[in-house]
Amino acid sequence: MKNVHLRTKDGIKIELSYYNKGFDSVVIIAPGWCMTKDSKSFVEISNLFSNDFDVISFDFRGHGKSSGFYTFGAKEEAEIDEVIKFAKSKGYKKVFIIGFSLGAMIALQHQSKHNNANRAVFVSVPCDFDKIENKMWKKEAWGETFKKFELSRFLSVRPYLIPLKKEKPVDCIKELKIPSLFIAGKKDPTVCFWHTEKLYNLAECEKDFVQYENGIHAEDLFLYDRRGFYAQCINWFKKD
Repeated sequence: MKNVHLRTKDGIKIELSYYNKGFDSVVIIAPGWCMTKDSKSFVEISNLFSNDFDVISFDFRGHGKSSGFYTFGAKEEAEIDEVIKFAKSKGYKKVFIIGFSLGAMIALQHQSKHNNANRAVFVSVPCDFDKIENKMWKKEAWGETFKKFELSRFLSVRPYLIPLKKEKPVDCIKELKIPSLFIAGKKDPTVCFWHTEKLYNLAECEKDFVQYENGIHAEDLFLYDRRGFYAQCINWFKKD
C-alpha cells in the first residue's frame, strides 16, 4: 500500500491509500462521516477487498490526512471526481465504488450525474440528509460507536459549522444508470432503514437490495457479518 496525494478543483488536498496488487479492476472505498481510510474497520475492509481487486480508500475533506472542512455532502463530490479520475488514469478495465453512510450519499449523488463507475454498492445511504434520524442515545448507536472509538481519528475530524445547501439523493436517484447494490440494516438507529429502501425502490437502473434483519449502520454491517457482506459485494462487482 502506498499513500497518494491529489487536489480537488476547489483546492482541497486529499490523501489516498492505494493498494496496487496488479488486478485489472479497482474498488474505490468512500467512508462515512467521522470515519477515515485509516480507521481500523476501513483498513480491514481495504485489506479484504485487496484479495480480489486493487483498492483505493481515501479521506474526505475535513477528515484524517486530507485538508479542509467537511461540509456533509455539499462539496465532497469533488473528492469522488478526483479519485475516479486517478483510477481511470491507471488503465483499469473496471472501476467500482462502495460508499458507507454519508460516503454512500456523496457517491450516489456523483454517480447520478456522471455514471462513470461500472458498478456501485451503497451501504446505509440516506435519501435526504435533513431527514437523518441519528438516534445516538440508543444503545445500538452509542455502543457500537464506543467499540470503534479511536482518539486520533476523532481528533482529525473538522466539520464546517455553517450549514450549506445540499442535494437530496431522492431527487437525483432516477438519473443513476449504473448497476447498484443497496445494503441496509433493519435496526439502523443512525440512518433508518426506510432511507435506503426508498432509494432502492425509486432507482431505475439494474439493482438489488440486501437487508440485514439484525444489522445496524454502515461499516457495522461488515463487522457484523464479514464473510457474508464481502461475498455480497464481490458477487455484485463480478456479476458481468
